[in-house]
Amino acid sequence: MAIVDSGLLGRVALVTGASRGIGRAVAIALAKRGAKVIINFATREDAAQAVAKEITDAGGQAAVSGFDVGNSAAVTDAIKAIGKDHGGLDILVNNAGVAVNGLLLRFSDEQWKKTLDTNLSGAFHCTRAATSLLLRAKENGRIINMTSVVGEMGNAGQVAYAASKAGMIGLTMATAKEVASRGVTVNAISPGFIDTDMTSAHLPEAQRAKLLEGIPLGKIGSAENVADTAAFLAGPEAAYITGQVIRVNGGLLM
Repeated sequence: MAIVDSGLLGRVALVTGASRGIGRAVAIALAKRGAKVIINFATREDAAQAVAKEITDAGGQAAVSGFDVGNSAAVTDAIKAIGKDHGGLDILVNNAGVAVNGLLLRFSDEQWKKTLDTNLSGAFHCTRAATSLLLRAKENGRIINMTSVVGEMGNAGQVAYAASKAGMIGLTMATAKEVASRGVTVNAISPGFIDTDMTSAHLPEAQRAKLLEGIPLGKIGSAENVADTAAFLAGPEAAYITGQVIRVNGGLLM
């Protein structure tokens, strides 16, 4: 990867759940455009360190920060430390998420809580803790929330995941209205079916083939497709875009 200044030079970005999949791709895309990227992980420090090394080996700037987004106190402490250690925070990407699947009638309270705690409460915790830093960044402040096509159209066997991702859309729009007067923008990206290890684990080959029939572009997306959208929203070109849900789904939902 080559590092280029594409309007993000000198900016500090925190990407949650950045040790793999879409989060990893977003971290790399932001670093390519000159941002110093803080790579969050919950359990896989080795994977997070590998992403940081890939960035620094290419001449970029990266650091790691381990915390569980579902733990409010841990989030607050970690983001305070990031602001102090790195001189502020300009970009927050709420990407950390889990998919716990199961039919409604058999879905347990524990499964529901785990999904909501990570996907929705986690985004809330990070946004609340980071807002004071982002307001200081003024027109450079960016919040990007990773929702899902499932949060817009629903999907059998994913009641908690769909609810959590739909909630992130509401969180996006309400937060956008609260911080717009200071120039901070808040947007959501709604990926369709993206080729990651999480998708592979929940998408058997037969279901994958059937799914492709419903995607007008005829292919499953890549993590880089989503990451490039995040990098655009983080940059100066997107300064007049806020409160929006940007769909990256190959036409699956129009």
